[in-house]
This record gives sequence, C-alpha cells and structure tokens, in this order.
Amino acid sequence: MAYFVTGATGFIGRYLVQQLVDNREGTVYALCREGSRHRLDALVEQWGTDRVVPVVGDLSEPDLGVDPQWIASEAGEVEHFFHLAAIYDMTASDELNEQLNVGGTRNALDLAARLRVGHFHQVSSIAASGDFRGVFDESMFDEGQRLPSPYHRTKFESERIVREQAEVPWRVYRPAVVVGDSETGAMDKVDGPYYFFPLLKRMRDLLPGWVPLVGIDLGDTNVVPVDYVASAMDHLAHQPGLDGRAFHLVNPEPQSTVGLINTFAAAASAPQFAVPVDRTITSRATGLLPRGLRPASLVARAVRLAPVHAALDQTLGRLGIPPEVLEHVSFPTVYASRETEKALAGSGISVPDIDSYASVLWSWWEEKLDESIRSDAPVVRALANKTVVITGASSGIGLVTAIQVAKAGGVPILVARGQEKLEETVRLIQSQGGTAYAYPCDLSDLDAIDALTKQLREDFDHLDFVVNNAGRSIRRSLKLSEDRFHDFERTMQLNYYGAIRLVMGILPAMREQGSGHVVNISSIGVLTSPPRFSAYVASKAALDAWSNVVSSELVGDGISFTTIHMPLVRTPMIAPTKLYDRFPTISPGQAARKVITAMVERPHEINTLTGSLGALAHYLAPKSAFRVLHLAYQVFPDSTAAKGGSTGEKPHSENEQLMLARLLKGVHW
Repeated sequence: MAYFVTGATGFIGRYLVQQLVDNREGTVYALCREGSRHRLDALVEQWGTDRVVPVVGDLSEPDLGVDPQWIASEAGEVEHFFHLAAIYDMTASDELNEQLNVGGTRNALDLAARLRVGHFHQVSSIAASGDFRGVFDESMFDEGQRLPSPYHRTKFESERIVREQAEVPWRVYRPAVVVGDSETGAMDKVDGPYYFFPLLKRMRDLLPGWVPLVGIDLGDTNVVPVDYVASAMDHLAHQPGLDGRAFHLVNPEPQSTVGLINTFAAAASAPQFAVPVDRTITSRATGLLPRGLRPASLVARAVRLAPVHAALDQTLGRLGIPPEVLEHVSFPTVYASRETEKALAGSGISVPDIDSYASVLWSWWEEKLDESIRSDAPVVRALANKTVVITGASSGIGLVTAIQVAKAGGVPILVARGQEKLEETVRLIQSQGGTAYAYPCDLSDLDAIDALTKQLREDFDHLDFVVNNAGRSIRRSLKLSEDRFHDFERTMQLNYYGAIRLVMGILPAMREQGSGHVVNISSIGVLTSPPRFSAYVASKAALDAWSNVVSSELVGDGISFTTIHMPLVRTPMIAPTKLYDRFPTISPGQAARKVITAMVERPHEINTLTGSLGALAHYLAPKSAFRVLHLAYQVFPDSTAAKGGSTGEKPHSENEQLMLARLLKGVHW
C-alpha cells in the first residue's frame, strides 16, 4: 500500500506523515516544489525513515506538475491520496485563495484519477459552513450560507468540486481552528488565537496578573490541537465503509471566545477578562433585531470600511492582530461531530481539554514564535551582526535567548554538551531566517573549554558578548550533604571555574577589538541566601565576586559585565523539584528578555524587587532575616531525591508553603 500526500511540509501535513510512518506500512510519496526539496529532506531526517519519497510538482500545474512517466509507473499503486496543500490564511487575497485552494483541488483530483487511487482524502475546513447560524452537522454542506471571505468561499468551492467531480471514492475532513501540539506546544505560524498572544504578553508586562479587566461576550469559537487532527485523520482514513462522508474534527463542546482568551491569559500570567453581563441577556436583546443590525454584523461591516481598517491597522495591527481577523473571532455556527465521534470510538482518540495544554502552547509561542523583538529598534541596533556566545543554549533561558538574538539580527554561538539539541536549535533559527553556530562542549571540563575558546578565536573575527548561562543547581540541606562533598565540587566546577575559564579564554579577542560585554546569569539566592542551596548559591556568589573585581581591571579595555540575579524560572533545571510546580515563577521568555536588556543597556546588575529587599533585610536586620529563612527551612522539606528516600518527617501544609512562596516571589526554596 502506498500513500500520496500534498502539503506534507505544512503544519498538519507534517503530523499526518508522522502518523503514517509510525502506524502504517508502505511508501509515502510527498509532493514538493523543486525549491522546497531542502525542507522536505530536513523533515525526512526528522521522521527517521526512508519510506518518505519526494515527488517534484506544483499545486498550480495540471496533474500537480508531476512527471507523466512517474504517473504511468505508479498508476494503481497508491491506495490513499491525502490533499492538504492549500493556503490557510484569512488575510490572503481572493486571487491567491482561488489559485491554490480551488485550482489546486482540481489538479489534485485529476492526478488522483490518473493514478487510480483507492481513496481521495480532502482536508477542508469548518470555514465551508460560512456564517450558517445554528447546528451544522457532518451531513450538511450547501445550506445557502453566506461565505464572508475569500478563504470561506474557496474552502466551500474546493469541497464542492470533490463532492461533484471526484472520479474516485472520497472523504472530507473539516478541522476547526488548529493550534499547536497538545504535548509539546509545537507550532510553526501565527494563526487563530495566536494573533492575540502579543496583546496578552503586553498586558502581562504592564499589569499585575490580579488586575480584573472588563470584557464583552464575543460568542463561541472552536480550537483543536494538531496532534488530534492528524491522529483522527489517520484513523478515519483507514476505516472501511466511510466513503462519501464528511467528518468534523472539532471540539464537541463550543468554547467561549472570552473563556479561551482567559485560559491563555492564565497560562501567560496576564490579567483576565470578566464579562459582567450574561450572554443569555444579551442574546435575548440582540435576537429581536434583524440579522444585519445585530452587533456582530455591524462590527463585521465596520471592519471592512477603509477608515476603520486603517485605524485598526495602526492600533491592534501594531500588536500583530490583522483587522481581517476581528471579523472571525467567533462562530455563529455550532459544529456537531456525533458521526465523527462514533467512527473514532474505541480508538482512544479524543479532543483534550484546552486547560490541559494551554500552557505549553503559550510557552512555545513565547519562546520560539514571538516576533516582537524584530521591531525593537534599540535592541536591533545593539545586536545586529554581533556575535553572542551563549552557554547552556540547548534549552531554557539559553535556548530562548539564542532565538531572540538571531531575530534581532545577531549571531548566536551556541554552546552546550548535547550536539543533537544544538543542531536542532540551529535549524530552527535558520528556518526563521537567522544565522547560528553550534559548538558542543562539556563546560565542566577546563581543557575542553580551552580548546573551545581557541577555536572560537580562530573562527570569528570578533566576539562581542558572552552569556554565562550554563549552570548546575543542587537543592539539599547541609545535614544531608555532609557525606556528599562532591555536590560542592560539581557546582563550583561548572558554575564558577567553567564560567571564568570561558571568559578568560575569550578576553584576548575582546581586548584586541577594544570591546566586549559579559552577562552572568546568577541567582536571586545570592541576595536572599535561601536554605538548602549552600552549594549552588556559593558557586554563584563566587562568580559575582570575581566579576566585580575584574570589572575594575577591564573597564579600560572596553570590557564590561552585567550580573543578573535571576528569580525562579520554569526551566528543565528546576523540573525535578516537583515542589516548584505550584510556585510563582517567570518564564524562560521573560528571563531571556532580562538577558537581552543586559546586552543592550549593559547595567552592572539586574535585580528583582524581592531580591533587593532580601539583600537590604540581610544588611539592616540580619538576625530577623535568618529567623525568617529558618522558618522557610522548616516549612519546605528536603526532596525525596535529596533524602535518598522517605525519612518519615511530617510534611508541612501546602498552604504554608504557597503562602511563603507567593510572599517571597521568585526565591528558590
């Protein structure tokens, strides 16, 4: 059995091909343009198979531009033809939608007929329902609905062509708004709810999370994760007796638009919206009006007016929200999916609750898709064409910093132990139009650091920044460390010796060029001295002290230092400490922004309010400060891993722990 897939390099297509590779047998032929072969080759490497074979063609050409000899040789061999290639963009022009969505479907059907495929699978969209009001089930198609945009119209027309002109058995899939992977958050473009993420980020940065905001009822929407869509399509395509039917790949329960925004706001730690007037009251009032005079219709017409469109473009548009999107923030349609659910019964495939994966969607966007730094003129001026050596660059703060540096026009030089992860980050940066280099190195090995710095001086004409981010954290009380002196040796080796050895190896290049800046990622613990972190805090304090001393020696050479006393950050380093799952933390994206600020403004220190108050308390009232810390020592127990197993100690209440954690926000406990 063979498969033919158009749009295999697209977002849904990549996931579908992975499903076919993992669950099915046979060759998967993937259509691609000649100029996109490199993208498909990279994906084939990620899929880890030789069963995916490129077929060069073009969506806009007859028979998709596929070589007639190939068609003749493979006729009768392809059982399933998946047509995913299309333009999924509410802001695209009518001409482009027509060419790719409608014309592409005709060409795909012609090729399917010539290949004599067993089944043609058309990936449509719930957009085919247009502005139909009420319940729209899988059996419905042409109900006289209005099609309010070129995208809606071409999705409807493409599906009509399949229904009326297909010469082979067909099935249609109508996904709702597709968001990232529910496990990883992976997404490759800004679409749907992602358009509102920059606004949520701005709100988070300007307002405390507890500030209530007044919202309005925007109706309902419907989003599903890409992994559900791909899994469902794979399963439905291989079930017998389902030809000539459409399937709604939607959330069975409509999702409130304001509720969805609030779910992402919570994931972002941003303020949330309260709707003071219940929708039953507003719907009853507006329901008495003619459709054209209802608020949603009036807003849609207003958005299309040139002056309003221009005004929105200069306001919301600056936050990344296209005016065209405002017309479609909610659906008048409720999508029934009873037949789809029946066909999926027993497969274990279902739509996960958005609350369970909103945080990973937000993290992926903030860490990998956020483009706001490109329009930050001071940052771009400071970092464009500058080389930035970043340690610990394979995950967490280092990874996000590298991506942001590249988007600002800088050249991140990625250093960490794992070569595979570093190369994956390089590919990601290159796919976004940036430049990056990977240098695997064990930063606890001083000889390896010497070889690294020698290589860097040979490979680059100038080395402008060093970000000492790699670090080891150990949370263990001194009582449990008395026979573990290696805890102190290991943290000092990486956090102190490794960091200064790297800087000392790069200093000759910085002296020669007459400039350079070093950013040390230290810890709020240096200012607050939390219990159980004696090994970690001591190593960071040593780096702080060294930097303070050598700053006075190197300032005449144009070399400066910034120390960031970083609060608790949601990174892989703190993941083993399950206690932190409930603590107030900042995201790697927020932490990376502090690193960017350090490179652009070059202050001597960057601290948080909590850290500064902690340092002041130690200075003004050290005995009282230590009493508070001893209370925390009693409230927060050693982890099971630190104890080597349970010791039978009575745990303190989670309420006590959370109260202290929130009062002393950002401190490592």
